[in-house]
Amino acid sequence: MNDLIETLDWLGQPVRCRGCPHEEMHRDGRCGKGHACVRDRRVKRVDRFFRQHPDLADDYLAYPYFEVRAVAAKYASLFRLPALLTDTEPEVRAMAVLRLPAERVRSLAQDNDRRVRIAVASRLEGKPLLAMLADDDYYVRTIVVRRMAPDLLPIAINDPEPEVRRWVARRIAQDRLIEMCRDEDPQVRLEVAERLAPKRLGVFANDPDLRVRFTAAERIEPNELHPFLDDADAMVREAATERLLKITKKQIDVSDPGTNPGQDS
Repeated sequence: MNDLIETLDWLGQPVRCRGCPHEEMHRDGRCGKGHACVRDRRVKRVDRFFRQHPDLADDYLAYPYFEVRAVAAKYASLFRLPALLTDTEPEVRAMAVLRLPAERVRSLAQDNDRRVRIAVASRLEGKPLLAMLADDDYYVRTIVVRRMAPDLLPIAINDPEPEVRRWVARRIAQDRLIEMCRDEDPQVRLEVAERLAPKRLGVFANDPDLRVRFTAAERIEPNELHPFLDDADAMVREAATERLLKITKKQIDVSDPGTNPGQDS
């Protein structure tokens, strides 16, 4: 029973090698039920079949099971892929988008399925990519800000989705990063605190989030540490105090080498 469950086709019927167009390949050991089989409903087994026999992929671009078409598109000839841009299944369209030249897939930036638009955003450059910042789906916009030029990222500073703004904070130029220090989301401010120039981290001395203040205390310029020494949270105070003590000790060691405990008195 378990063997039958593991080798069902896309219609829920047991996979049978007898009568398969590739029956001779099976006899020669070039494919196998439950391992590398184009009739199996499990995508990994279909993928394994085409990986071993990419020359057969073109023959399955119109196969009724969409998973087979999607996997076949991964290995098929590029010249056969444009027709798949209008396939009824988004997974098939997305695979075609990932393989075709970028100029051939721009029209799918308005596709009704996010999976296709995500694939398009991963291919486009310049103005066509920038235009996708208006997409309704936050993950599409996330792909856009991960790929667009850093000097253009300020236009996404006020994106409504925190995850998009976090990626902006990770990549935006240093001279514009300070503009995000008052972001309403603490995770975004944390990203800023991890990248902002140490001399500017004093802006986080009164931040409402402990993690942001702690990160700032660990990175700020030594002469700006004092506000963090009086922080309301013990973790921040301890971090600031420990850092100040290390800096003070280092200064003493540099100014008076004779204090090295390894030297004879």
